[in-house]
Order: sequence, then C-alpha cells, then structure tokens
Amino acid sequence: MPDKNERPKINRRDLLKGRLWKLISVPKLGPLIARYPKADSQDSATSSGMAATKSIGGISIEAVAPTNLAGKPASPSVPVFRPPGAIAEPQFLAGCTRCGDCVSACPYDAIRNASDRLRPIAGTPIIEADTSACMMCEDFPCITACKPGVLVDSIPKVMGTAMVTQHLCLAHHGTTCTACSERCPVADAINVTEGKPTVNEDTCTGCGVCRYVCPAPENAILLMPTFSRPSV
Repeated sequence: MPDKNERPKINRRDLLKGRLWKLISVPKLGPLIARYPKADSQDSATSSGMAATKSIGGISIEAVAPTNLAGKPASPSVPVFRPPGAIAEPQFLAGCTRCGDCVSACPYDAIRNASDRLRPIAGTPIIEADTSACMMCEDFPCITACKPGVLVDSIPKVMGTAMVTQHLCLAHHGTTCTACSERCPVADAINVTEGKPTVNEDTCTGCGVCRYVCPAPENAILLMPTFSRPSV
C-alpha cells in the first residue's frame, strides 16, 4: 500500500515541459455519478404536467405549478389625466364610446385618444401635458360636446395636482424664472415667495400648463393625476 506522505515524482522531461501539476497530490475519487445520490423514483413528472415533489440528498423540493399566463387577470388601468369634468373611472370607461367629439371640440388640441399600448383604456380621451396642456377654458367645450355624459359640468374640474421639484427648479437655485406662475390659468394655484414658486394643492386643477412651459433642463414640475373622481 503506497505511503500517504510519499511525494509525487517528476522526471527531468516533465520539469522542462512545465508539467508541475504532477507535483500536486490529488486524491482518487470515485465516479461522479456514484458520489451523488440518485433522486427518488417520484422525481418524474406526473401526467398532469406538474412536477412531483423531489428529494435530492435527503432534501425535499416542493413542486411548483406551471404559470398559466393566459389565465392571469388583466392589469388594472394606469392612472391618466382625463379631460375636465370626467366622472369616476369605472363609470367613465363603461360610458365612454370613444367617439372623439371632445377631442375635436378642444380649441387647444390638448385632448387626444389614448394609444393602443394603454389597454384597456385605448381610444378614450386623455391629456398629456408634455404634448399640450389643458387651458381650462371658461365654457369647457369638451364637456358640452360629450354626448355619452362621462364629462359633466356638475363636478369639480380637477384632473390632478402639480408639485414643484425644488432641486430641479431654476428659481430655487437663484435664477429668475416665473414661467409657471405667469402662465398658470388658475388663479392662486401657484404662489411665489421670494422668487420661489410653490403649488397650492387646494386650488391646483392639474391642468399641466406649468409643466408644459417649464424651461428647466430637466422638467421641475411633477404632475399626479387624481385617483378618485366623483360618481354621478
């Protein structure tokens, strides 16, 4: 029986060829398949398509049912800015006919139809302030044009709320800028104190004009749509 402490031998040819790995003593191991226990017989998949519980090395691995993507419920609608006078979202989606009359009636082209990527609200009217903000018309022609009655004059014309991001706002960094307060169509919605604008959340309608006119390199106005609108 060979001595465990006996060092492996290397000849001159191996030394010249750089075969120093022969100096490393490596214990002999059995075949790989013999060193790891086989899985239990219940490892095979069941006829139902779900993998059975497995046991490898004494550790039980519970089966995971396959994901049924077709059976997953549709994702909820993303919050969007509706035109002024929009009723509660469930009622709005149920009643809106996607006729486009409010889109055509807007004199500032602020209302557009939601694209197909915004399913299931595709085709319904929305406002995107980055493209064209709502100017809060006095007579609200969009409401007058809405025959299905999902835009009504009897509820507050609140679409959301704006907020000034101070670390992006030019006025909050010493630059004279009053673009948002000068162009805001809603009285007292933006207050300026010592040259710095702040939004009055109680008055702001979320029309988006402040965001549309903001000249900061990175827009300093954050708009949040209203998450709860009155039902009728």
